[in-house]
Parts: sequence; C-alpha cells; structure tokens
Amino acid sequence: MANITSIRLLVAEDVPQVSQHVRNLLSMQSQVMLLEVLTDGSKVVEAAQQLRPDVVMVDLLLQGKVKGPQLIENLRDSGLDVPVVVLTVPQHPLERDPSRGIDAVLTLPFSGFELANILARVMTDRQSRAAGECRVISVFSPKGGVGKTTIAFNLAVALGQLGVSTALIDGSLQYGDLRVLLKVPDDVPSILDLPTDRVQESDVRSVMWRGPAGIDILLAPPRVEMAEMITVRDVEKTISLLRRLYEAVVIDTPTSLSEVTLGFLDACDVILSVVTYDSTTIHNTIAVAEAFASIGYTTDKVRYLVNRADSSGGMSRDDLARALGHELDFEVVSDGRLVVQANNEGTPFVVVSPDAAISRDVRHVASTIAGRTAGAPVRH
Repeated sequence: MANITSIRLLVAEDVPQVSQHVRNLLSMQSQVMLLEVLTDGSKVVEAAQQLRPDVVMVDLLLQGKVKGPQLIENLRDSGLDVPVVVLTVPQHPLERDPSRGIDAVLTLPFSGFELANILARVMTDRQSRAAGECRVISVFSPKGGVGKTTIAFNLAVALGQLGVSTALIDGSLQYGDLRVLLKVPDDVPSILDLPTDRVQESDVRSVMWRGPAGIDILLAPPRVEMAEMITVRDVEKTISLLRRLYEAVVIDTPTSLSEVTLGFLDACDVILSVVTYDSTTIHNTIAVAEAFASIGYTTDKVRYLVNRADSSGGMSRDDLARALGHELDFEVVSDGRLVVQANNEGTPFVVVSPDAAISRDVRHVASTIAGRTAGAPVRH
C-alpha cells in the first residue's frame, strides 16, 4: 500500500491555468509527489500503468478525443484499482460515486490544504477497504531454489485451514511452477482464459481450479510462449476482482523484476520475501530491497521469511538481520523428507503432517498475516 505521507499523483488537465494552480499548491505540500500532468486523456490509462500513481486526478471538463467522463470510465474499467479525484467547477456539480469510478470530487477554486486533505482521505479510504476485505500476499524471492513456491502453496492452504477464503495465483507465468507441482493437466483453464477487455467476477470464477484442501487456484498458461500474452493490465484487473471474491489472495511471484512481476507486487498488501542462509540469495535480496525502496514501497509492506531457518551455515540470525537491514519477521524450519514427499505427491505438507514443526511455522505465518488464532510458532 502507498504511504499516506507520500502520495504519488497523476493529473489529467488541459487548462494551463488550472495545471499551474495545482503545481503551485503542490510545491508547498511535501507529502504529495506530482508524477506528471497530461493534457491528452487518451494517454492517461497507459501512463497510469507505467507510472503506478496512488491517485489520479481528472478534470471533468477535459476535452480532446477522450473527454473527462469517458476517461473516468476508462480508468474504472482498466483494472488498475486506483482512486480517482475529479475536478469540477460550481456550474457543473458532481457527486462522489465510487461505483462510477469517482472516489472524491474537488470543486474549483480550492486551497492547498483542501487538495492535500482530499488526496489523503481517498488513500485512507482505499487502504481501509482493502485491509478490511482482503489481504493480498506476494511470496517473492529474487533467487530460485529457496522454496518460494512450496511456501506460497502451503501458506494458501494454511489460510484456508483458518477459515479464510483464499485464492492462489500461479504468478510464474512462463513455467507454471504450481501447475507442475500439482500435476495439473494442460487443458485446465488458466489466467490466459480470462477476457482481455472487461473481466467480470463470473469470468474469474469459471477459470479457477479447485486444488488440494479446497483452495481455488488461478493457474499460469500451460506453455512457455503463452506468458507473453499476459499484460500488466490483465494482472491488475484480475487481482482487483479477486479482492472482491476472497478474504486472502496468495501470489507465487516470479523471481525476475519484470513489468508483470511489478504489477503483482504493486497490487499486493504484503510482499513476503523468502530468504535463506545463502550468500547469493542474501546478496540478491539486499539488491532488490534497494530497488523496492526506490520504487517507493514502504518498509511495512515488505516482510522477511527465513526458510530452512535451522540450516544457518555458520551465519547467525542477527548477522542475517543486519545484512538485510531489517528484522526477520518469520522463520520456517527445514524438513526435507516431508517436503519432498508432499511435493512429489502434489499435496500440501500442512495437511499431510499438520503437527510437524515446519507445518506449525507456516500456520504461524498464516495466522499473523490473517490476524487469526492458530498454533504457536516453533521457537528457534
């Protein structure tokens, strides 16, 4: 989620005097970062996909090929799930209507305080709704082989065991790690089967595959080359809809920081960064943490999970925390025999052996993220 003290704003405004007025007001508001002012409404959705603003401000009277009302509708249907503040004048009154994509209305003339206050309010409202209805967790690592997919799968099942309605997304679009792990036939629908124009809730439900332990899974395409057909817009629209259908969404995120991966990470509430006591993994995790900071991700969005925590290789827990510059949020012990057997059978180890230390650790992660009671974590 965006930090309320640092709001990234994209403005669609074709009246120079109004644009300058907004610029002047924002020059005195340190908590708002103006990304760009666009005069052409037809370029706003694409710019929003690239710049990833926290709020878009649209002049209701915007002229050109795509006028103000049409742009508001386009943003609503884009799947970006970004709050929209509409500028208007007293002669053209407008009511706030989130169902139409109008999260707030600001009437000219307005002060810098009014502008900053309304931006902060729509951000707070959006974050409160997201936190209250659904938690989206991206399980991520910048290096393969750390157990990321296994953690994501078992975390989703553990959330389901807590009574949380959960969806799992196979975000490894090229190789379909979950599709392989669970031995899903190629003819089972994937994210590629969603309509590319206007995705409805019924469309999403029709392509979800019911996996082990009753978890709904949105699978990756069955062939490598099909991954190129999935766009950032598809990702954003899909997650936006899944938020309405489930209490939790877990994403098995790719290791590379591609545009689509950033789409997954931007749309989530928590990035669960999986790290092991391995020098290459630690180096890559530190490098990615710096990238996250430059993007504008807040420190509370990124949580660190140490997998195989009992295989430290001579490095202490404190050493790892100092290297990362962040406290370690979760630890999961290793259990090679159980994990390999469960994965070979395509079943979650939290179901196969619920009393194992590794299962209790994963349930602790699930209960902490979901805010629900579960068994106590193993002490390492």
